[in-house]
Amino acid sequence: MPRRPAHLFLGALLILSTACSGPQKAASPGAAGAADPLFPKLGNGGYDVTHYRLALDYTPGTHRLRGTARITARATRALSSFHLDLAGLRVRDTTVNGRPARATRDGTELILTPATALPENRTFTTTVVYDGEPKTITDPDGSREGWLRTTDGAVGLGEPTGSMAWFPGNNHPSDKAAYDISVTVPRGYTAVSNGELTRHDTRDGRTTHRWRTREPMATYLATVAIGRFEIHTTTAGGLPQYVAVDPAEADASRDVPGRITKITAWERRTFGPYPFTSTGAIVGHLPDLGYALETQTKPFFAAAPDQRLIVHELAHQWFGNSVTPRAWKDMWLNEGFATYAEWLWTEQHHGRTAQQTFDDFYDGTDDESDGIWSFPPAAPPSPGRVSDPPVYGRGAMALHQLRRSVGDRTFFRTLRTWLRDHRHGNADTKAFIALSERLSGKDLSELFTTWLYAKGKPPRP
Repeated sequence: MPRRPAHLFLGALLILSTACSGPQKAASPGAAGAADPLFPKLGNGGYDVTHYRLALDYTPGTHRLRGTARITARATRALSSFHLDLAGLRVRDTTVNGRPARATRDGTELILTPATALPENRTFTTTVVYDGEPKTITDPDGSREGWLRTTDGAVGLGEPTGSMAWFPGNNHPSDKAAYDISVTVPRGYTAVSNGELTRHDTRDGRTTHRWRTREPMATYLATVAIGRFEIHTTTAGGLPQYVAVDPAEADASRDVPGRITKITAWERRTFGPYPFTSTGAIVGHLPDLGYALETQTKPFFAAAPDQRLIVHELAHQWFGNSVTPRAWKDMWLNEGFATYAEWLWTEQHHGRTAQQTFDDFYDGTDDESDGIWSFPPAAPPSPGRVSDPPVYGRGAMALHQLRRSVGDRTFFRTLRTWLRDHRHGNADTKAFIALSERLSGKDLSELFTTWLYAKGKPPRP
């Protein structure tokens, strides 16, 4: 075979390499939103986060937060730049894969341009160093979230937008990840977060508490609570249980640890295996907050909760936390299910039957029935309405009508199958309807159209 010139040989290798690997996709900027119908600016496109490592340092007296966020993600397409959600706070340094990255701000968008483009399907690590006074965010419905100061500390709450007040991330429920959160506070304070406490140590008058959440968690379910809490720990049914109580709520919360144990056990029997490796609660002292929140593994209560509220927030560990909506318009999959858990608890503990509760809601005689016909529960008309009464009460009524139509055996089988099939993932209303029809063998389109999508008050069933 005659010897060919070297430049021809190298050219042939280049052509062969391109033919084998295929053309490389051109990099482009990631989207500044997750295309959520109700919250189009929340979340971002072009990557999927797998892990957050947050190192926070907070001093209640000065209200200053210092943080380092190390975010591991996979590029879902070739990226020349990408966005993170961050409200306020000053960004001091940014790197991607250990190299300096250019950072710009546009409202709550933190835009990072790495030194070199990120190829599709490549895992990359972003580090953001930041500090400042974290913000309290007012939601479209007028409620407060983000970073909230308490009498002796602070709490970070995130539904639907607030987590971006204290750490940068992909702030949308469709992108769930594992978390390691360490919080350094002055000696004498406790910092509580999701998952399990792996260690805590004190040095130079400051204590660092390290928390780990192995199961995927949406950003809105992350929390940090800082204060001089009373701590109650135990193991119940093989689950570690950690309850933190603000001293101002201690007397009214004496029954909370025992109720957490009892209700978690009941919900395990009713809905199937508990989806996480620990349980518990945080009882703060924010009497004017106006809501509780199902923060993962440790629901946050603004004051000492009653039994029904504990039932509701713990039910979210299954419905909402383990199986999370793909978009905020499907919020009824969280709140309708947790509300129906209250009805079931009452029915099985010598109270009204679920049918009696349904009738009271339909007739408008229940204390929580006001406004339930304002809009269909699976179609909130605006961001400020995602937590309105139809999403809760009428959502629960839809589930009761499903139960009546298919019978108890198929109904509870449907709930357990839903939780098993979508465990630690995302799902939507369409998938729940399809599952209900498959397991019942019935066409349920009229039922779901009437109770989830039709406007106004349906005829009495």
